[in-house]
Amino acid sequence: MTPPADDLHDYVYPPVIATARAAFAAMGLRFTVTGADRVPRTGGAVMAINHTGYLDFTFAGLAAVPSKRLVRFMCKEEIFEHPVAGPLMRGMHHIPVDRDAGMASYAAALRALRAGEVVGVFPEATISRSLEVKDIKSGAVRLAASTGVPLLPTVIWGSQRVWTKGRPKRFVGKRLPILVTIGEPMTVGRRDDHETAAVELRTRMQTLLEGLQAAYPDVPRTPDDRWWLPARLGGTAPTPDEAAALDEADRVRRQSQP
Repeated sequence: MTPPADDLHDYVYPPVIATARAAFAAMGLRFTVTGADRVPRTGGAVMAINHTGYLDFTFAGLAAVPSKRLVRFMCKEEIFEHPVAGPLMRGMHHIPVDRDAGMASYAAALRALRAGEVVGVFPEATISRSLEVKDIKSGAVRLAASTGVPLLPTVIWGSQRVWTKGRPKRFVGKRLPILVTIGEPMTVGRRDDHETAAVELRTRMQTLLEGLQAAYPDVPRTPDDRWWLPARLGGTAPTPDEAAALDEADRVRRQSQP
């Protein structure tokens, strides 16, 4: 499949997609994508994506390939400071997010949406240690409401087995399934209550996640392999309350650093 090209000036993005797909094939990742036709072929859209692994943005981006779209992801600013990843992120026109001063990134996302781009957002803000959909921030909803574009609930399952918080990377080994689904688009009006819409978005994302978990073709082979399942399914991932406590400890630690 030919990599998408929203813009003739996107010299970096299509080769990166081709390289990533070759790398994923070499890693033995097996992708099943459903709902890809819900990504509009023209015009803006917000993809609201769950977050269980560090490669989620690359996996979600593949779901837009059939519509020949390039997703501009809102990613933490630190990635843009990396000597290798930084130039690539800027070349692909992704949007850096400063957690302490988010208005600039929000304004950049608005400009991209008004220019007809697809913007990818992780409304949970950080990786979910519980592997459930966390309480989400309303930024994705507000972006969609402000620009009148569709809001696409997008869910990935299996990426935590490749690389996630607190676990070693797993770039080689037996073949792993990665499931990606895009749900029915949400329409959020300017006068709609953003917090209510965010709750509805989270509900839809959790429902999609549970559907993917039920359809997932692999099961843990040993008791030690249950780490990649949520506690709700008998796994050893932290419960949502335990995960929230770990996230809070991380936040306090970051704030205490000079």
